[in-house]
Amino acid sequence: MSNSVAASAVRTPDRAELVKRAEGLRDLLWEDALDCERGRRVTERVVSSMTDAGLLRLMTPRRLGGYETDMRTLLEVAAALGRGCCSAAWTVGVLNAGNFVASLFPAAAGDEVWGRDPDARCALVLGMPAPGVERADGGVVVSGEWAYVSGCLHAQWISALIAVPTNGEHPDVRFALLRADETTIKDTWHFAGMRGTGSNTVVADRVFVPNHRLMPYVPVLNGETDGVVDPDLPYRNSLTGLFAIGLIGSLIGGAEAALAFVRDKGPTRPVAGSTYRDQTESPTFQLDLAEATSKIDTARLIAARIADTVDEYARAGKNTDLTVRARNRMESARVGRLCREAVDTLMTAHGSSAFNEANPLQRLWRDINVGSRHAGFGMGIPEQAYGRALVGRDPRDISFIV
Repeated sequence: MSNSVAASAVRTPDRAELVKRAEGLRDLLWEDALDCERGRRVTERVVSSMTDAGLLRLMTPRRLGGYETDMRTLLEVAAALGRGCCSAAWTVGVLNAGNFVASLFPAAAGDEVWGRDPDARCALVLGMPAPGVERADGGVVVSGEWAYVSGCLHAQWISALIAVPTNGEHPDVRFALLRADETTIKDTWHFAGMRGTGSNTVVADRVFVPNHRLMPYVPVLNGETDGVVDPDLPYRNSLTGLFAIGLIGSLIGGAEAALAFVRDKGPTRPVAGSTYRDQTESPTFQLDLAEATSKIDTARLIAARIADTVDEYARAGKNTDLTVRARNRMESARVGRLCREAVDTLMTAHGSSAFNEANPLQRLWRDINVGSRHAGFGMGIPEQAYGRALVGRDPRDISFIV
């Protein structure tokens, strides 16, 4: 029986079931979070558990055993996992985004990736395209390296940008789908937070990539995928919107975990230098909880709008216009900032012991502070891009990540 036929007979779980599966893994992720951080990679039992739960098939084509879920499902799953471990949730977000991109390649590439293993995983990096590309018979030969490849330690495939030489002034930027076992990994991910994402540097040294594993970048970025992807797959739209959704889900989940921890400990913690019985008696603690909760709720509402907007355009078969795309990027940055501000407040509310290395709050604080400063969110560029779109200018003049 072919994989496509077998896949058609498999029931596709709905959003509620997938989120429930993610929530069911929270205790395991929480238990392994310290080992994940120390080892600077998600533990194998966590990867296996998330794989067995189908949480790395969200963006895989249904014909090849995947679920083809919508963006709201990706967001909710990532947030549920983030309540257990931000690094694991971030990795799931990136690998599902990588599977999304891999599924846009010609059918021959999809068959190669998932034909024998519907749980195969593809890491995705949107950094500068590697310039070391030579044309060859039937494809190209690629040499180069890409930094910050989250999930590369658990991927069988790597989707990265390359610059194919042309006769014109500018190279032809394309996605190249590389076999992970034909690349090497440089151990470069030594960061204060999100340590478990293993976001190392991937290196290719004269790797041959056949034509069916090459795909134009700009049409995919713009959602202009007619003739590039299967038109019967309505979720395939808005690359940058998709890429951010898994990341912000991780941050929301981490902030919610921090909030739950501080609330749970409040009734048993004294308020230093006061006569209050415990923290819950202190109006300052109550105000801090209210402020942090409001910011996390706001972050979740904004994230839901981003995901729902991407889904609405995809269902309508329309390309997301530049103003909406720029707004989604800016609001993704805002979600990260709100989560960061909320956790900062919670650290103060809990007290100085929040910074004890034995306290999980300091890990959540570091993870969210690092994750919310991802290049897609920071340096004021998202706000500049949206403002430019609002006055009728092209935001891509400022950033290609729109």
